[in-house]
Amino acid sequence: MFHIVLLEPEIPHNAGAAGRLALATDSTLHLVKPLGFSLDDKHVKRTGLDYWQDVKLRVWESLGELQAAAGPGARFWFLSTKATATPWDADFQQGDYLVFGRETKGLPEELVRNADQHALRIPMAPGGTRSLNLSTAVAIVLYEAVRTQSPDW
Repeated sequence: MFHIVLLEPEIPHNAGAAGRLALATDSTLHLVKPLGFSLDDKHVKRTGLDYWQDVKLRVWESLGELQAAAGPGARFWFLSTKATATPWDADFQQGDYLVFGRETKGLPEELVRNADQHALRIPMAPGGTRSLNLSTAVAIVLYEAVRTQSPDW
């Protein structure tokens, strides 16, 4: 249905949780190197539980390699606290790529700037927190995208 892209993820249990979300929504999980953990890491497998082997998983050397393989018509949405539009403003389509940055730094600012209208932020109350947990952010955006497609599950 959708593509979840974790750019240089650092924490294994976030990748495991994103894998479970991918499986629950018939989406594909893409991990872009460098990874801050081994895919054999017990934390990835523990968070993914007994579902991990069923996750549609692709590992890429770079975001450019993934974008080239996705083709010129692929639509990428870049999630950042520095964006202005929200997922509720997005015109999601099945097959879209939802790109999330590293837990400690987010996405590179240049990617967000160049994304223009395809840069999204999850709204948060002023003064609350500066960011959300990566797997929480994936869940919010992914399920909003799924909701717009009204699957008959």
